[in-house]
Amino acid sequence: MATHGLVLFGHGARDGRWREPFERLAEKLRAARVASGDAPAVVLAFLELMEPDLPTAVERLVADGCDVVTVVPVFFGQGGHVRKDLPELIDRCRALHPTVEIKCAVAVGEDEAVLDAVAEYCLRQG
Repeated sequence: MATHGLVLFGHGARDGRWREPFERLAEKLRAARVASGDAPAVVLAFLELMEPDLPTAVERLVADGCDVVTVVPVFFGQGGHVRKDLPELIDRCRALHPTVEIKCAVAVGEDEAVLDAVAEYCLRQG
């Protein structure tokens, strides 16, 4: 049975507080995976300005025994970083780990359920 790891991939920022919601999201996912009997293999990775980068995060999951890794771009849309930079990084990770299946989800903001949740949040504001 494959061990499946998740990488939450964000842009990164100079202000360290920017990563706090990503850390909270990762903790929620780890807890949900443990509750469902899965390995809590969820790590963060960043494009720039923060660590770890994507190859380091994937390496961490592979070292923990993951043979399937899904990268989830925690971006609101499919801009240049998701369309150009991320595929190049995914290809690099695949070259470094040819026996690991590395998949990439669409940006979270492209998912209708996410947009519905954001719309509900906006409606609660006023």
